[in-house]
Parts: sequence; C-alpha cells; structure tokens
Amino acid sequence: MDTAQAALGVVIMLVVLALAFDFMNGFHDAANSIATVVSTGVLKPTTAVAFAAFFNLLAIAVFHLSVAATVGKGIVEPGVVDVHVVFGALVGAIIWNVITWYYGIPSSSSHALIGGIVGAVMAKAGSGSLIGAGIWKTVVFIFLSPALGFVLGSLMMVLVANIFRRATPAKVDRWFRRLQLASAGAYSLGHGGNDSQKTIGIIWMLLIATGHVAAGDKTPPSWVILGCYTAMGLGTLFGGWRIVKTMGQKITKLKPVGGFCAETGGALTLFIATALGVPVSTTHTITGAIVGVGATQRASAVRWGVAGNIIWAWVLTIPASAFMAAIAYWISGQLF
Repeated sequence: MDTAQAALGVVIMLVVLALAFDFMNGFHDAANSIATVVSTGVLKPTTAVAFAAFFNLLAIAVFHLSVAATVGKGIVEPGVVDVHVVFGALVGAIIWNVITWYYGIPSSSSHALIGGIVGAVMAKAGSGSLIGAGIWKTVVFIFLSPALGFVLGSLMMVLVANIFRRATPAKVDRWFRRLQLASAGAYSLGHGGNDSQKTIGIIWMLLIATGHVAAGDKTPPSWVILGCYTAMGLGTLFGGWRIVKTMGQKITKLKPVGGFCAETGGALTLFIATALGVPVSTTHTITGAIVGVGATQRASAVRWGVAGNIIWAWVLTIPASAFMAAIAYWISGQLF
C-alpha cells in the first residue's frame, strides 16, 4: 500500500470513528429527549425513542450549520489540526462518554468533544493554538444554558399554573399528556440540530486538514451532513436507559404538565443557542429546565444531592476528556 492510500485509509477510519461518536452521542443523550415523556407515562420507552429519533433527523431541514462552523473553524487555529489531533479528540470524548454512561451520569457529550479537541491540540501545540472566542463562548454556555433552561422551565410552569388555575387536575393531566408530545418533539428537534452539528464540525475539520475540502468552503459535503444526522438518530433509537432513570425520576417527580414545561423551556434554549452557533450541552439544558420546574412547586421537590452530583460531572467533563485526548494523541503518533 502506498503512502497516499495509507493516508486515505486513516481519514476513512477517523470518519467512521466520528460517526461512532455521533451514534454514541445520540445513545448517551437519548435520555435528554425522552426522560420526561417516559417518566410521566405519556409514551412507552420504545415508542419514545423512535419518536425522538424521527425529530433528530427532521432537524436537518430546520437548522443552519452555525454550530458546525464553530466547531470546524472556530475553536482551533488553521494549520494545527491533523489526523492525530482528530483521533485524540474523538477517543478522549468517547472514553468519557462510556464511563459516564456506565455509571448513569448525565454528562455532556458536547463538552466531552470540545474537551477532547482542546486536550489534543494542547498536547500538540500548546494553548496558543486555540481560538479564545470559540472556547469562551462554549465555556460561558456551560453555565448559561442550564440557567436559561431553569428560568424558562420555571416561567413556563408559573404561566401554565396561572392559565389553568381553575381547571381540574384530571383535565390538566389529560391536556398536557397530548401537549407533551409537541414539547418532546420540539426538544428532540433542538437536540438533533445542535448535537449532530458538532460531529459535522469535527469531520469538516478533518477534511480541511487533510486537503479533501477547501478551507474557504462555506458548508461541508452533503454526505457528512446526512451521515451525522443519521448516526445521531440511530443512536437515539437504541437509547441510553441507565441515564433515563436519573433524568426522569431521581432529580424530581414529574407530571405531564411539568414535563411539558421542562421540555419547552429546554427546547427554546437549544433553538437560541443553535441560532447563535454555540455548541451547548443538551444534558445541561434539560437538567436546568427540570430543576426549574421542580423548584416552582417547592424547593424540597428537587433532590439537590442528585443535582449536585450531576454538576460535578459537568465540571469534570472538559478537563477529564482533555486529559484522555492528550494521551490518545500521543498514542496515535505511535500507531500511524
């Protein structure tokens, strides 16, 4: 095999690895889309994942590729990325996802990928090769997306409580069992739109670095877009049941009206972030919205110890995945 064929083989291997990460992202984050609608009994688990996967795919026709552009071109200086950086970033993110999935911790696949990119780049060229604006935009939204989810979720709950204050509990439950289908669909749409684009961004980054795509192109190849949205949808279809229990029941007990408000608040947050091109965590967003809904009932309705453990996972995600990515970057240099 000549050098050109070997190089192409590495690129193909990394694209497959990226799609595997995207599949795992959907698998890992399926809980974000379906936890509330399953925990309230509106949909059975198997129906819920198929429902969420459909809206993950539908997002391809709704959102612009602003997040993909941020990940592909807005985090690392041009010329620094190579196949070893991409390998390190993906492996670091995948390992962290597997660890947190195994222990049922709803961490962020998005921030695991960003942390992986940061760790691999720093291992190669130091922090000076990172683009501060892109990194800080992501870091700010680590705190802003759950806060916005909290505020919008709680405001939705207060608004709904006032509108339906004269309605009987049975009537409210009946109405919101139907409305929660719309809110769950909206959240799954936002999930697909934001998270699929992160993998599009890293494959785009790889193709630019290896000369398969021109750096000046405004969009990645169509096969990249379609492949990433499909991998995300399939991952969601297979579901991540360990995390569903944490998200749907351990933080706070939800009724259909609460599920509707949490999903609507989370969906609005994702739509805003995606429009701004910010790669946010769907996990952080829906957790903030669920806590916001629970807190409007009474502070004791939220299991703050569980929420605190989740926050620790958020804090650790970027440095942990960065550390693993740095090691994977070094290993890749020995492999190819």
